[in-house]
Amino acid sequence: MTVAVIGGGISGLVLAHRLRSRGAEAVVLESAAHVGGNVRTHTLGGYILESGPNSFLDREPTTRELAAALGVEARIRPADAAAKNRYIFTRGALRAVPSSPPAFLTSDILPLSARLRVLGELFSSRGPAGVDESLAQLGRRHLGPEATTVLLDAVQTGIYAGDPEKLSAEATFPQLVKMERDHRSLILGAIRSQRAARKATASQGDSKSKLTGLLSTFDGGLGVLVDALALSLGDAVHTDAKVEGLTPQASGWKVRVRERGRTVELLASHVVLAVPSHVAAGLLRPLDEPLAGKLEGIPYAPIAVVHLGFAPGATPKPDGFGFLVPAVEHKAVLGTIHVSTTFPFRVEGGRVLLTCLMGGARRPDVVARDEDALVALAREELKAMTGLTATPELTRVVRWPRGIPQYTVGHLERLASLDAGLKRWPGLHLTGNAYRGVGVNDCIRDATRLGDALA
Repeated sequence: MTVAVIGGGISGLVLAHRLRSRGAEAVVLESAAHVGGNVRTHTLGGYILESGPNSFLDREPTTRELAAALGVEARIRPADAAAKNRYIFTRGALRAVPSSPPAFLTSDILPLSARLRVLGELFSSRGPAGVDESLAQLGRRHLGPEATTVLLDAVQTGIYAGDPEKLSAEATFPQLVKMERDHRSLILGAIRSQRAARKATASQGDSKSKLTGLLSTFDGGLGVLVDALALSLGDAVHTDAKVEGLTPQASGWKVRVRERGRTVELLASHVVLAVPSHVAAGLLRPLDEPLAGKLEGIPYAPIAVVHLGFAPGATPKPDGFGFLVPAVEHKAVLGTIHVSTTFPFRVEGGRVLLTCLMGGARRPDVVARDEDALVALAREELKAMTGLTATPELTRVVRWPRGIPQYTVGHLERLASLDAGLKRWPGLHLTGNAYRGVGVNDCIRDATRLGDALA
């Protein structure tokens, strides 16, 4: 029998591709008319627009291997060198993120007293053992209150758009928790980790990896990867196929599907729910209310993506990758990506493209506004923060009412409980960005792991 993969987002597509590459049968059941989930790329009027994720860090071997297997590795494009410059809007101005410890000491990213407090991190203590701390608690202990409110909050905003008082430190930034456990001080841990990495690189001799570690995308946007996956899967992908019920069988599962106006039943040896956690909860509720409740308990931050495209010469090309806005600034804009600076090939003829992310866990009301209101608010705040006054020739708004899963305090305990609950249902599995990483690389890695296990 086949493996039924419910959900045709990046996780479901990668899983099905991995299974088929290992000789297993797999079918993808996607309720929408298109695959890709939140990964959607549109070309419009000289602009390549991303509705969801914009890029990935080229440091995950699984992602490179997937691109090579699909024949699109040569289409990977790193960010322009100018993207190394990054900014945070704090204390009423855009301030450059320092690129080194000496630069941090002389920068204006924080007041002098807060910078000195960060230096005191060398003498910080470990957190209580066995306690799932919030990200803010860990930050205040090591970096002090102001660096946590400005720097750490800005960093998490760029990934989770969340509330650091509620996010689990270990679930969202496990590398920081590990550094604390192993080295006590995050600064000492970073220094020792860099030394170990240099030694490991030197010991490899002339062996070269294609991984650059750089922020990257594909020449036609992330949709290139989705299209390649869909092409490789062919008729194994079923769109407009809504799963209406799951029934356990002696040798697997019966999947009831409403596809293009008719109901069919599919027998599967395994069922993988590669859908958002609340969708998985709806499918499992008739079978297992406690398991469904745990899935429903994973919150999401709503996000509005506002693209602003400017005609050639209408406004100067902004410097750097873009900027982030910590919550203390009380803005609806969480951050802005200078797309045409970071990935110049995503615009034609000298155009300028800015992508504003708005809303998040602490401003969910913003996402409910209509398109004109969101565009107007984005322009108003950009004018206040950057001085931008030009009128865009293109505007496009995409709303994600449930945009980014929030790994709140207790998330790892919830995962362990989910894993235990799934054991009651042999052949049933979960994958996706609600569990073990929200990024593109995380989804590809987890789906590949599961595919290998099932194959």
